Amino acid sequence: MEPDKIPVIAGLLIFAASVLSLRLGLSVAIFEILLGVGAGQLGLRAEEWMVYIAGFGGIVLTFLAGAEVDVKLLRDNFRNAAIVSFASFAAPLAAGFLFCRYLAGWSLPASLITGIALSETSLAVVYSVLAETGRSGTASGKLLMACTFLTNTLTALALSLVFLKPNLHTLLFLAVSGLFLAFAGRFSMGLIRNPAFAGKVAEPEIKYIFFVLLAFIYLADLGSSQAILPAFIFGLLMSRHFKAGRSTAGVKTRLRTVAYAFITPFFFIVAGLKVSLAALWAAPLLFAGLFAAKQLSKFAGVHFLLKKYFPSAGMYATLLMSTGLTFGLMAVLAGVRAGYLDDAQYSVLTGVLIASAVLPTFAAQRWFPPAEEEDLR
Repeated sequence: MEPDKIPVIAGLLIFAASVLSLRLGLSVAIFEILLGVGAGQLGLRAEEWMVYIAGFGGIVLTFLAGAEVDVKLLRDNFRNAAIVSFASFAAPLAAGFLFCRYLAGWSLPASLITGIALSETSLAVVYSVLAETGRSGTASGKLLMACTFLTNTLTALALSLVFLKPNLHTLLFLAVSGLFLAFAGRFSMGLIRNPAFAGKVAEPEIKYIFFVLLAFIYLADLGSSQAILPAFIFGLLMSRHFKAGRSTAGVKTRLRTVAYAFITPFFFIVAGLKVSLAALWAAPLLFAGLFAAKQLSKFAGVHFLLKKYFPSAGMYATLLMSTGLTFGLMAVLAGVRAGYLDDAQYSVLTGVLIASAVLPTFAAQRWFPPAEEEDLR
């Protein structure tokens, strides 16, 4: 029996993506997708175990996105952030839906999923750019992060609702998830801050988080729903515990290390493996139209609001808010699994999401870097 070479190839892709990310200064997720696309054109296909890890990786990414939220930051900037976030979410949702439904002639579910996929602002991209430029701790940087958090919350909520198929198991999923989240803060605090667990090789804190996320996935599948929203809320609840002290911050650091080293790369690589360059090449006008729909609608929705809060850096903030990747990929992957999107539609949408992660980021840093910190208005 010939040994399975797929795990070796996957390991090589994961390692190569991290090296390219460090060399070229772009998010590692972009290179994981691109290398996955290249491997897919050479005939590599995702095995069943890779697909499951990829699904789990998407939920872990959702949890980590929630865990990045600074609750105090969000509370202090909620009014301004809520106005920007609603426009950031609603404008691309409407533009993507209308373009696909009435110009491209797609089905109602496919058009709705596209609108949701385009509504996201990439937390990973915004956070990494602000951190690398030293603006994550500034007043304007904090407002921009708050806007990103709320936009993603709306995207996660919309994605959960569109795939909701109510049945008795759905009620069980909602009841158990809601009950757990109602008490998760207090229970998790005792576990995460337990000095008996601190620094132990067994890592019970991380295994507890993984168990909860796996339970969400199981219950969501049982109830024909998605685990995205409860995973995001769980991350939000855990964020204040992670910021409570050095030991709890260390739990988050170790969790991110485990996740980004092995689990989440499969989410992006498997997403890339599904892309057909032939299908993408066959629909250049569709690709250009969807990319323009996302960018123009984001600009129309948020630019003038952001210009009010960042008078000399409105375009910089607008371009960062126009990025998308992780939640958008979750939306289109869920659409494929549900049979709402075909392989050609998936390939075009994934290409648009990759372009929206790279091009606005490059333009913001290359041509519109903010000169100095500004006070919020």
